[in-house]
Amino acid sequence: MSAFKVYVPRDAAALSVGGDATANAIAAQAAARSIEIDIIRNGSRGLLWLEPLIEIDVAGRRYAYGPVQPRDVASLLDALQKAGAAAPEHPLALGPTEEIPYLKGQQRLTFARVGITDPRSLEDYLAHEGYRGLRAALTLTPAQIVEQVTAAGLRGRGGAAFPAGIKWKTVLGAPGAEKYIVCNADEGDSGTFSDRMVMEGDPFVLIEGMTIAALATGADRGYIYLRWEYPDARAALETAIRAAYAAGFLGADVQGSGRRFDLEVRMGAGAYICGEETSLLESLEGKRGQVRFKPPLPALAGLFGKPTVINNVITFASVPIILDRGAEFYKNFGIGRSRGTLPLQLAGNVKHGGLIEVAFGVSLREILYGYGGGTLSGRPIRAVQVGGPLGAYMPESQFDTPLDYEAFAGIKAMLGHGGIVVFDDTADMAAQARYAMEFCAIESCGKCTPCRIGSTRGVEVIDRIVGGENPAAQEVLLRDLCETMTYGSLCALGGLTPYPVISCLNHFPEDFVKTKSAQASA
Repeated sequence: MSAFKVYVPRDAAALSVGGDATANAIAAQAAARSIEIDIIRNGSRGLLWLEPLIEIDVAGRRYAYGPVQPRDVASLLDALQKAGAAAPEHPLALGPTEEIPYLKGQQRLTFARVGITDPRSLEDYLAHEGYRGLRAALTLTPAQIVEQVTAAGLRGRGGAAFPAGIKWKTVLGAPGAEKYIVCNADEGDSGTFSDRMVMEGDPFVLIEGMTIAALATGADRGYIYLRWEYPDARAALETAIRAAYAAGFLGADVQGSGRRFDLEVRMGAGAYICGEETSLLESLEGKRGQVRFKPPLPALAGLFGKPTVINNVITFASVPIILDRGAEFYKNFGIGRSRGTLPLQLAGNVKHGGLIEVAFGVSLREILYGYGGGTLSGRPIRAVQVGGPLGAYMPESQFDTPLDYEAFAGIKAMLGHGGIVVFDDTADMAAQARYAMEFCAIESCGKCTPCRIGSTRGVEVIDRIVGGENPAAQEVLLRDLCETMTYGSLCALGGLTPYPVISCLNHFPEDFVKTKSAQASA
């Protein structure tokens, strides 16, 4: 009998709940039973509440079990021995992986391979349609590559949603022989982890996307700016980069094209502000991470003053399938000006936390209840924050809003990087508003007054409102302060901090009014 294939994720989320211990237990128990098992360390499927989620290949079909702890391994292998050519029956059995409802309703384009392949195996990547996008790009001119990305309607997935094709076209047309490709992998927003999951679960797709960007714009060097809190992503990326060099997908002559592209990982030091593109570039140059004045734009004067494409992980990772399948294929997903798919991350007080990838157009309510299953506490959802710590808090009355950049902007909210943090009806929304201002005060680079001073004053004003010190006048002052921050800050940190604050004031005003007894006990 050939060896059983058993998939055990090495994604950081799985490792945090004992993924390595489970893999080691499987190896030890298999050896004790003289069972030949091939353990493949894949990425996570995104069902994080079921990690470690292992899969057993039975006659070419994978069956899921989870969450599997070391104590469960002996009984699972006993069931495997008894099952023969059938799927083992076990209390942790979830059935065929692709039939799990959480996965079955998704449209996985960017995450097509995550959880399926060995992320550190170039051979596995190639066997699952990897590098087909690059091969297609090598048959096109730079302008034709840019046109494909533009026609697909791909917009930056890092938060700003700027059309990627326009940015690439600007860099292509910029004069100069020295140009750069920079990936913003400084994923610092609360409730977000899609970048990490791609880098750990399918690093080659990021490398391929960046290589295509280099071909499209005339760049010959790239950098992945990675947050230092992602050591597992770093290991996966560096392993994949070495394999890509060895196979000629990186280096002096990419696949015999005569084009050079070199790529390396650079580690950030943990500053949230370095998720802002110009602060990131300053840090990458070895300087203090502070926001640059614009203009000039990075597309014209970016890294070391040279034309630079800077996109986030998901943006670059979305490019290969566009070049492989064509712009029309990708554009057929989504609605309005929001084309393609968006990986969404469900976190906070949610029953089924994890990652889903769906086409634009699905409602927030369907995401929260259809995928998320409501709150983990079982209490009603009171609010969700979409788009990271600078996103607005959305009340239940806005849950039918479709997943669409313009629809969210129309209600003073934003999709951002696709992070969704859930709060039940016990949440104190005044405290959340205060946290937004405090977060900004702590993370501000200090370059502009509205952000540096405004956020500090914002904390003080919210404290006075909640403390009952002439709250009506203080609210007027807070709203005025928020307007100053919105229109006077140099970057989105100060400019967007008012979103969560104003949304809490508008939708949850009762939380800013404490009873006299509560004030006395505070």
